[in-house]
Amino acid sequence: MAKSKHDQIAERLAKKFGTKYKKDKGIDIVTKDRVIEVEVTKNGIYQGIEQVQRSSKARYIAVNDNNIQNALNATKGTGIGVMDENGRIIKRARRKK
Repeated sequence: MAKSKHDQIAERLAKKFGTKYKKDKGIDIVTKDRVIEVEVTKNGIYQGIEQVQRSSKARYIAVNDNNIQNALNATKGTGIGVMDENGRIIKRARRKK
């Protein structure tokens, strides 16, 4: 069976950041200093934001190219960063003050 777009992106990012993609539950990718939730649909972006919201690490939503603007709009004022499907940071994560 072919891998979904979500799984392809998640596996690529996990390899790039030297960690494993946790397919079953929780946040998709967790490194020692950041968490990354992969989303490939506009509606999924909001679910992804809820998923990473409480993490104390740098929080990112990784999206396919079609959803970069949607993710930027959805994360405005949240401190959650946005990266593209190749792991390039579009908006840096920061902590809310």
